[in-house]
Amino acid sequence: MSHSIPIKFGISQNFPCNYLPQKQERLLVAIDSIIKTAENYEQLMALGFRRSGDQVYRPHCQNCDACQSIRIPVQTFSASKSQKRTLKKAREFTVYLNQNCKDIMRYYPLFEKYINQRHSDGSMYPANVEQYTNFILISWLPVAYMEVLEGDKLISVSVVDVLPNSYSAVYTFFDPDYEHFSLGRFAILQMIELARASQKQFVYLGYQVDGCRKMNYKTQYTPHQRLIGGHWIDS
Repeated sequence: MSHSIPIKFGISQNFPCNYLPQKQERLLVAIDSIIKTAENYEQLMALGFRRSGDQVYRPHCQNCDACQSIRIPVQTFSASKSQKRTLKKAREFTVYLNQNCKDIMRYYPLFEKYINQRHSDGSMYPANVEQYTNFILISWLPVAYMEVLEGDKLISVSVVDVLPNSYSAVYTFFDPDYEHFSLGRFAILQMIELARASQKQFVYLGYQVDGCRKMNYKTQYTPHQRLIGGHWIDS
């Protein structure tokens, strides 16, 4: 995708912010079919865009720039002592990157349990099949599913967009009975290792919002980069 090719965008109406109470959110949405390749989408990600289902967007809020894209340069990442403990605690688990999944519905019971037990106060509650498929499926990107298993039991799934130079962490859901294993953090650490082994440069983690406590786990992966004022800044 050349920067000289115009792309059509739309701007959403204001709606309550998912991250900061009392704030209003607005999105810039890419509506041009030219974006619908892995290569072109990855260029948009480098400009702060992200997808939810088939929609490619970035925050476009008035008088607020709290949402900052964050990514991990995988070749320079170094696990902290706490992260090494997480890896050690989960050392008996098997991790498998399923890049040719034929039946995503086999993941649905785990998704349903996760949403209904862990996010009963969120916009995705109660979980249902239509919401799940709309959220997970996309026809124009290669998507992989990083499975974590204890023996034959599936305990965690991460939806991962596989891009030419990066992985993008779309969503992770896990069995709440295994919460003490910090499976969300474990999943990111495993994603970094898989990206490194595949000679990818980055793992994108979405948006960092410093004023939102539940988002701040992303800053624990260092070094990382944030998109600030149109430039990727090392942190």
